[in-house]
Amino acid sequence: MSEYILELKNITKFFPGVRALNNVNFNLKKGEIHALVGENGAGKSTLIKIIMGVFGPSSGEIIFNQNAITNNDPTRSLKSGIFTVYQELNLFQSMSVMDNLFMGNEITRSGFTDKKRMINICNDVIEQLGVKIDPKALIKNLSVAYQQLVEIARALLVDNKVLIMDEPTAPLTENEVEILFNIVRKLKDKGVSIIYISHKLDEIFQLSDRITVLRDGEHIKTIDTNETTKDDLIKFMIGRKLRDQYPGREIEIGSPLLEVEGLTNSKVKEVTLNLKKGEILGIAGLVGSGRTEMARAVFGADSKTSGTIILNGRKINITSPLDAIRHGIGLIPEDRKQQGLLLNQTIKLNMTLSSLLNDKKLFINKKKENATCKDLWKNLNLRAFSLEQKAVNLSGGNQQKVVLAKWLATQCDVLIFDEPTKGIDVGAKREIYTLMNQMAGEGKAIVMISSEMPELIGMSDRIIVFREGSIAGELGDNDISQENILKLAANY
Repeated sequence: MSEYILELKNITKFFPGVRALNNVNFNLKKGEIHALVGENGAGKSTLIKIIMGVFGPSSGEIIFNQNAITNNDPTRSLKSGIFTVYQELNLFQSMSVMDNLFMGNEITRSGFTDKKRMINICNDVIEQLGVKIDPKALIKNLSVAYQQLVEIARALLVDNKVLIMDEPTAPLTENEVEILFNIVRKLKDKGVSIIYISHKLDEIFQLSDRITVLRDGEHIKTIDTNETTKDDLIKFMIGRKLRDQYPGREIEIGSPLLEVEGLTNSKVKEVTLNLKKGEILGIAGLVGSGRTEMARAVFGADSKTSGTIILNGRKINITSPLDAIRHGIGLIPEDRKQQGLLLNQTIKLNMTLSSLLNDKKLFINKKKENATCKDLWKNLNLRAFSLEQKAVNLSGGNQQKVVLAKWLATQCDVLIFDEPTKGIDVGAKREIYTLMNQMAGEGKAIVMISSEMPELIGMSDRIIVFREGSIAGELGDNDISQENILKLAANY
């Protein structure tokens, strides 16, 4: 009997113009948590999709439960007991939590859907997650964090042999992460084999038994977790040592650039804050605290019932994102897939879309457009084979870089980052931090909303903490600490 429930041997995958995987070997033991790590574009997502049957390998062999798998497809994988919780949510937004959980597996009684039993099972599964979610609630009315928990709940409903988790904690708070870890450990104890993908290395060392590193579509190393270090793992991932994660900067912070006074709507109340030239203002708070809602109201994506926005000492009226763009304000949203990109359009169009909206000229200067896009491609180290490649075919981290490129192309003065490094590898994170510092050095002002404490502490000049739709407090440079942030966020 083999100790492996899943083996991938010499897997190679070609897409038009690019080789995504090259002779990759990977194996998964029964009842282990095996971490899969690598930079964005390393091939992790492609490998997972080959396991699930979304793609077929160009060459190589897949063995599951000691049987060779050919002509695989997602339905066959699910029936075999392989389930994936993807980084990008795969839920029906206009349907209820219960309907999403039981999609295709409805329980019937006497020929009719047994909704009462389905609701009871739904409540039982959600209770295991340690949260309260109404089974009748529509997915679109839930926060991103709670939508992610619904995805995980779907996995708990089926008889899993292999569970693949792709950046499952990206939208979760620390308390929710601990709940998730407990669930993962319980599944392992039940004999479920887990492939765990995360760019958060602390999670990898806390959870996993073994780690496999991919780089540029190739298998670099598989090692027992207790036999490596974070520094070594980073070196395996990026092929070099990484300097300090948060680049230092000495920038003189100037006068207020953006001022918000008494901002109020159904989600936030009486929010007053200011943002100075050359400053990175961190925004902290638990999920549902109003951080994102504040940003959307400032950007004009959500309406406000009262409040004033002042830019460079002049009161401005923002009723739509187009108003914000024309005033030099940009927003990198928390959900890049739904709100930040046109996934079925090219990288070039996505990069220049906001600039085109703000350009009153009748004709596009193609030469200038191409030069701008090529510069952004190079400066952001975007991993793509062409500017004509569709955004949907990029890795999550490279999609995020395209969203950032879109706003860099507008040369906006105020840029709001909502979870800027969500799902991005350690090397790309530092690149984005460096770009943020460069923008601040040019006198631009940055708002950074983040659920990652080290990121907030490492990058912010000041931190404003939200709680229940209002500002709970502000921390200056000497007061910034994880303890002080949590005290304000959780009110203890």
